[in-house]
This record gives sequence, C-alpha cells and structure tokens, in this order.
Amino acid sequence: MKKIFRTLHLWLSVPFGLLVSLICFSGAMLVFENEITEWSRPDLYQVKEIKAEPLPVEMLLERVAETLPDSVSVAGVSIPSEKGRTWQVNLSKPRRASVYIDPYTGEVKGKYERPAFFLTMFKLHRWLLDSMKPDGGIFWGKMIVGVSTLMFVLILLTGIIIWWPRTLQAMKNSLKITSRKGFRRFCYDFHVAGGLYALLFLLVMSLTGLTWSFAWYRTGFYKIFGVETRQGSGHAAHGQEKKGKEKSQAPYAHWEQVYRQLKNENPDCRQITISRGTANVSFDRLGNQRASDRYEFDPRSGEITNVSLYQNAEPSGKIRGWIYSVHVGSWGGMFTKILAFAAALIGACLPLTGYYLWIRRKIGQRKRKCR
Repeated sequence: MKKIFRTLHLWLSVPFGLLVSLICFSGAMLVFENEITEWSRPDLYQVKEIKAEPLPVEMLLERVAETLPDSVSVAGVSIPSEKGRTWQVNLSKPRRASVYIDPYTGEVKGKYERPAFFLTMFKLHRWLLDSMKPDGGIFWGKMIVGVSTLMFVLILLTGIIIWWPRTLQAMKNSLKITSRKGFRRFCYDFHVAGGLYALLFLLVMSLTGLTWSFAWYRTGFYKIFGVETRQGSGHAAHGQEKKGKEKSQAPYAHWEQVYRQLKNENPDCRQITISRGTANVSFDRLGNQRASDRYEFDPRSGEITNVSLYQNAEPSGKIRGWIYSVHVGSWGGMFTKILAFAAALIGACLPLTGYYLWIRRKIGQRKRKCR
C-alpha cells in the first residue's frame, strides 16, 4: 500500500512542486508585510510630537480633502488608540487607497502605496502574477494556484502515510536533521523532519487558502461549520443609496461626536474606523483579528441608531475573519505569525529538496545500469 502512496506522492510533486514552492515562498514574504512596511516608513506611521488632544476629526478630513483631485473623496478614517500614531484616511478610489495625517498638526504625511516587492509577492501568491480579466473570462492564474494548493494537500497527506514509522525509535530518528553525513542526507532529513514539523500549519494554511480559489470548496467548507454562504450581498445597491445621500449631507458632520462617544464606551479598543453612517470598533485580542463591533449612526445628528456586537454576529461573518486570521497566522499574535512564516518557508523548500533527492536517485539508477 505504501508503494502506491509513494508513487502518488512523487507524481503529484513533480509537476506541481515548483508551483507549490512559489506559492509558499510568496506567502512567507507576506506574513510580516505590515511590520516591515511600518518599520521602513516611520515618517508615515509615527507622529513627531504628541500633544494633549488631537484636532477635530472634521478639520483633519477637510485638510486631506483639499489635497485630493475632484474625482476622489474621503471615504472614512481609521483612528488608532495609540497616541503616537498617525490616522489613516481612506479614499474613495483607487481600491484600498489611503493617506496618513498627523492628528495633532494636521500635516498630511503621505499616501500609502503598497511596496512593489509586496505587491509582486501578493500577485504571485494569489494569481501567479496573472490579473483579473475585465470581461469576466477564466482567471487562469487563480485557477492554477487553486489546483496546485489542492494537490499540495494531497502531497502532504500521502507524505505522512509514507513516513508513518513502525516503531517509536524509528519515529524519533526521523525527527532529527543532521548535517554531518553529507548534503544528500541533510536534504533527506530536512524533507522528512521539516515536513513533519510544518505539517499542521501547511495543511491549515492550504485548506483555508482554498476558500479564495473555488466557490464550490468555499461552500462546502462553510457547511462543515454549519454556515450557509450568500450568493448576493447587495453591496452595489447599498453603495448607490449612500452616494445619493452624500450629496445632501455634510460629508463629515458629527464624526467627531461619534468618535468621542465610541472611545468613551470602549476605552480599551485598538482602533475605531468611521465612514458615512457606520463605525467599527476593533480590539487587540487573540483569535479573529478582523473581529469588530459595528455601529450605525444617523449622519444628520450623529445619534447611534444600531449596535451589532461581534459576539452576536452571524456565523458567516465570524468564519470569514477566522479563515483569514488562521491563514496568515495572526490569530495567536506574533508567536503564531513567526510559526506561520517558518512553516511557509519550509513548505517552499520541501519540493526543492524532493526534486534534488529524486534527481540524485535517477542518476544513481543510471550509473548502476551502466556497470
């Protein structure tokens, strides 16, 4: 039986191994994107001087609006609890565009632009550098990444079946990596032991990552947790309704009032994000890093009209955040992010060591035939 799984393991790894290496490597590079970006741009994310109170929200947003072209408007603002950080002002376009402003001086620090390296890694990780087709055609890069990830799951499962030892001593020996017996032995030990150490993380990251590749998989994945997916969310219509309202209302009226009220009610929050008619309060807790309490307010008066606490949210909303947090390793804080980074790097190396061992074996077989 192991011979069958060994053959399956090999012939799945040969065509998909290189793709798996690229996906895992690019994923590893993205784990600490936020930390590296903030470390490399302290002028964008940190204020020079902390004062007693920040300027009013409306005044700050008006200063940002003055720097924008007519076709772009302020869509919202994210206010961190840490006083030494700048505020992130989200823009209407392009997608995910934002600028940062010093809340004490009103100085616009600059526009956020995703570093070219991380943008390339993201496109490689998700689409193999492909891009979404405007006409809605087949998204081949996304499909190839999805199929490769699915094959990687099978490779990992067949690998554990092949490895399964007969004795406890054999299990202990297989968990050791030695560099004293030559490069080939090191590659073999790393392929076996490294794969075992990273197995759980690689499986979890692969199984969660597949939810972004295939709708049928996402539906089945959600059903396992008793959650039904929705085919239409009506965001477009909602957005059109908001646009109609914006024309008859002051853009940022009462945002300061909403911010002060939510800050007083949630003194231990990590960040408060306010947009037109809605506000989200997130906390610095382990688990779903996208968890937040949602508030709706009347743009004409600033009165809170509806409160949706995360603990009472629909299961579909919770599981989406959990999938992302587990996939990127952020659910347990910095510790799990380090583990996810290490596991992804190991995942990138496993096919390469496998190729090396396979080629060496083929060369050895040919030499023996020639004798």
